[in-house]
Amino acid sequence: MPRSVNHVASRARRKKILKAAKGFYGRRKNVWTVAKNAVEKAWKYAYEGRKQKKRNFRALWIQRINAGAREHGISYSVLMGKMKTSKIDLNRKVLADLAMNHPEAFKAVVDKVK
Repeated sequence: MPRSVNHVASRARRKKILKAAKGFYGRRKNVWTVAKNAVEKAWKYAYEGRKQKKRNFRALWIQRINAGAREHGISYSVLMGKMKTSKIDLNRKVLADLAMNHPEAFKAVVDKVK
């Protein structure tokens, strides 16, 4: 008796990987074993990238707040410390947006803290 092989499922599995490898260069896009390794590595980088994105944006916001604060004669760390003591709860994303796009509103926040 011939052995039972689920070709439908295995073909679908390979097709899913090869579809994910679309746009890759050379054998990475159409040879199953090479494509599988390339796609797994790409997914690993994508996973790590989603975590790094959060760190990178926080660092960017801090740089923007620091630049805006120094225009008003105060450093980032002093500004954040005084905001904490004066109970002003604005997150870094909002503060960075104020510093970049609404300097008069950012100045009001800095003056309130001073």
